[in-house]
Amino acid sequence: MKYYIIAGEASGDLHGSNLMKAIYKEDPNASIRFWGGDLMQNAGGTLVKHYRDLAFMGFLEVVLNLKTILNNIKFCKSDIQAFQPDVIIFIDYPGFNMRIATWAKERNIPTHYYISPQIWAWKENRIKAIKRDVDYMYVILPFEKDFYEEKHHFLVSFVGHPLIDAINNRKKVDRATFILENKLTEKPIIALLPGSRKQEITKMLSGMLSIVKDFQDYQFVIAGAPSQDFSFYEPFLKKENVHFISNRTYDLLEVAQAALVTSGTATLETALFKVPEVVCYKGSWVSYQIAKRIITLKYISLVNLIMDKEVVKELIQDDFNSRQLKTELNKILQGTERAKMIENYNILEEKLGGVGASEKTAHLIVSSIKK
Repeated sequence: MKYYIIAGEASGDLHGSNLMKAIYKEDPNASIRFWGGDLMQNAGGTLVKHYRDLAFMGFLEVVLNLKTILNNIKFCKSDIQAFQPDVIIFIDYPGFNMRIATWAKERNIPTHYYISPQIWAWKENRIKAIKRDVDYMYVILPFEKDFYEEKHHFLVSFVGHPLIDAINNRKKVDRATFILENKLTEKPIIALLPGSRKQEITKMLSGMLSIVKDFQDYQFVIAGAPSQDFSFYEPFLKKENVHFISNRTYDLLEVAQAALVTSGTATLETALFKVPEVVCYKGSWVSYQIAKRIITLKYISLVNLIMDKEVVKELIQDDFNSRQLKTELNKILQGTERAKMIENYNILEEKLGGVGASEKTAHLIVSSIKK
């Protein structure tokens, strides 16, 4: 069978790679062509476009890069036509993927969506297009099944969260070895996860590093995104007690005492590693003003959304400042706040449905096209 997979971000690359491995187990003769990244490329198949050429953050950035986005959509359609897949699998990335889904549905190409667009957060009216253009939807958050089935009468499959698989299946790291390999000190580690796109990294790191001088007994380690070169991070490494590692975020989280994390999938990854965290976000003024008028959620982090309460502190926009960052980080480095957060993390993991998301999804996809 022929599979065409579209993932447009780093998290999609991770989940896409594990899904591809599971598809190859279900269908050893599978031919896979995909948009994704290095992890998917390592899993096999043919890479069409890398996600680093696709990711534009915020409303203003999308408008400024509209020509490039439209050209990518046009190219994607022609590439699918040439490949003639038995199924298209979309992984999140809704702005792009929903346009391709509409086009594919008109041509009777089966459409499967793995990791739902977050229409429960904003653009809920996308449900009309999803019901029209998506044949099968696989959701990874427990509340999404109720959202789709009870509120919108659209059947979906809850497969559990693939991050659990990604974390459980990885090779564990030895702290002493990790410190030696990365030329770190013996001080406890505070991990900095500033995101994967240049605009957000620049904005977030400037704030995160503003409190380094207040925590001399710790070392700060920046998690470099695989899509960015070391030269981009160099200006941030001039402060004493600040280190850098690239493409080893999970290893870093395994040995970290606490973390400052830009909102997104990384907040959930940090929680599953049982690392106490402070969630941070600061966008452009224009993007933030638009977003706060559209998004009505109580929280921005997946941890708090899944638990439906404040488990981790969220410092958003003007609240993301040195004073509050210092206060909240102190709270989670020791004492009752730290213990309470880790206890909530254990409950969170139970809610996410256990292991096997990639295998369940691959089995459902392969079974549907073999009918």
